[in-house]
Amino acid sequence: MDAEDLISPTPPPDRMFRIAVWLVVIFAAGELAGLGVFYAKKWRADYVAAHPKPIAPAATPAPTAPTVAEKTTPAPASTAATTTTTAQNTPSAAALSVAEKLLKEATELRDKGDTTNALARLQDAAQRDPKNANVLAEMASIYESIKLYDRSNETWKKILEIGPSAGPLYELAEMKLKTGVTPPATTTTTGPGLAGTSPLDAGTTHNDADGIPDGSTFGITEVAATDTPDPDAETNMKLKISVKSRPNSPIDHTKVKIQVFFYDTVDNKEVVLTDADVSYEWLTPHHDWKETNPEILAVTYLRAKNKTSSEADLAAAAASVTPPGTSKKKPAATKPPATAADAGHRKYLGYIVRIYYSEQLQAVRADPTKLLNLFPPPLTAPQ
Repeated sequence: MDAEDLISPTPPPDRMFRIAVWLVVIFAAGELAGLGVFYAKKWRADYVAAHPKPIAPAATPAPTAPTVAEKTTPAPASTAATTTTTAQNTPSAAALSVAEKLLKEATELRDKGDTTNALARLQDAAQRDPKNANVLAEMASIYESIKLYDRSNETWKKILEIGPSAGPLYELAEMKLKTGVTPPATTTTTGPGLAGTSPLDAGTTHNDADGIPDGSTFGITEVAATDTPDPDAETNMKLKISVKSRPNSPIDHTKVKIQVFFYDTVDNKEVVLTDADVSYEWLTPHHDWKETNPEILAVTYLRAKNKTSSEADLAAAAASVTPPGTSKKKPAATKPPATAADAGHRKYLGYIVRIYYSEQLQAVRADPTKLLNLFPPPLTAPQ
């Protein structure tokens, strides 16, 4: 090596290389450190965003949040309306009385043309709530529609007795009674019987000492019902009907007609003619009212256990007798087809007895008496 190389300030090449390498390492370390700081800050920010610190209770008092929520976020209008409607409907449904339910049923039956069962519902409702003007007004209207004007007037009077608290119905009742729900003029009809008299009043017409209604040739002096225990029958009941003629009156026994109708309730609601077995027999020998007066007719109602309407057609349940009959016992002959209403559980309700002479109504008896309101007897014998 010569002297010029020894005194030169330039380091040897290997030293320069090492310096460059170190500079690169230092620069890379700086870059890595910067990236580490950057990502550390970013990770911390993400962590803080995902895990916010809980707010101290003192900063947000408990009552404040619900109070602001109630004022700033009211319930939607539809929800509020639904809640209000429910609150209003619930008490009205709870307050709906049995009488009002019966009134609704009666109205539906009347609209279907079934005035008989409509009246039955209304009478039940009136017994439960005698001061219900709506029930009484509906009843009066039905009586008027079937031309039972006396009954209609009596019912409007009951509304007047309630007083002005009956509201518009009080004024309507007052107008009806003033301007008139009045029966048409009666016509004079020749022959015996109750011609011109309301059929509903036939059972309440004044009777003489022999129990015969005024103007009639025959009367029903007694109806005795006997219920006989029978292990094979649900009901085995016999009626003994005493029919008396007016003394010293000539009798044509071929013109006497006695009708006995039995009625049942279906599921304790509908009132219908029975489908039970009905038979009759005379207990007195000749039943011509010449040797024996009164004559006694026995009519039997027999309902076998587990009997349903599907087992037999619905019987008309009327024992119709034209003395002297040729047979001691006969079942009722007329059997209209059964209806869907007859499919329920049947239970004996009562009877109506009618006496006709020369096709004119003489006397009528019913138990319970409300059956006369439901099934008023015609003035002339039905053919």
